[in-house]
Amino acid sequence: MKPIQIVGTSLIVTICLLAFSQSLNAQTDTTQPTVSQNDENNIVGSRRLLDIIRNGGPLMIPIGVCSFVLFVFVFERFISLRKARILPRQFVKRFLQNLGEGQLDRQTALEQCEKNRSPVARVFRAGIMKWGKPAVEVEQAVLDAGERAATEMRKYMRMLNGIATVCPLLGLLGTVLGMIHAFDAIGSVDPSIADPKVLIATGISQALLTTAAGMSVAIPALIAYMFFSGRIDQRIVEIDAASQKLVNMISAEALAGKPKSTKTRKTKAA
Repeated sequence: MKPIQIVGTSLIVTICLLAFSQSLNAQTDTTQPTVSQNDENNIVGSRRLLDIIRNGGPLMIPIGVCSFVLFVFVFERFISLRKARILPRQFVKRFLQNLGEGQLDRQTALEQCEKNRSPVARVFRAGIMKWGKPAVEVEQAVLDAGERAATEMRKYMRMLNGIATVCPLLGLLGTVLGMIHAFDAIGSVDPSIADPKVLIATGISQALLTTAAGMSVAIPALIAYMFFSGRIDQRIVEIDAASQKLVNMISAEALAGKPKSTKTRKTKAA
């Protein structure tokens, strides 16, 4: 999910909440025609985002911080998990092709991997370090490097999962605290001064703002977590497939037949 879509989702949820709040306030106005202008202004939901955040209570602050952190890390993951950065197609194709044709020796292959510095290049470098070793050793080196690359790609994924888990709880806590505050106000206010129904409607409306805000942040965070998890799994499979081709080219079993073909070519050339 793109950052623009995340912001749009949050705005849509906020607009829906305002529409629902206004419909409830309209019903309250029809049943209480004698409500004063000040009470009516308190009931009608605000159309400005800052007023919504202010009415939501202090727990809107950590939810807002989570939304900002979510935006930053989603943008960072989009940049970091691009295929051109993790698995450069031209580098992999040219490297494996030159290696299969015998145009690269161990030192040259290492230099190309160190020059590229992509995750797949680091996996290739770990395999090249075991050049000429049995296939089991080369494959184990590649697997170890692949696990390190996968760990690096999964960086910040716990942050997205944490935001998706914590934000609904923050919203629920804000709702509970708002309900407690509303009922305390009802018990302490004289009915002749303020209408209890107005206090209940206003308190519940403000309390539910935190739940809506928490869900508007948690839902995009969960979608982003699942999307990036799928992309990481796909990149790992692609790296594993390319690494297996490398193992089949530089292991001792694969190199055992190459000197024979080389001698044949030399004989024909002589």
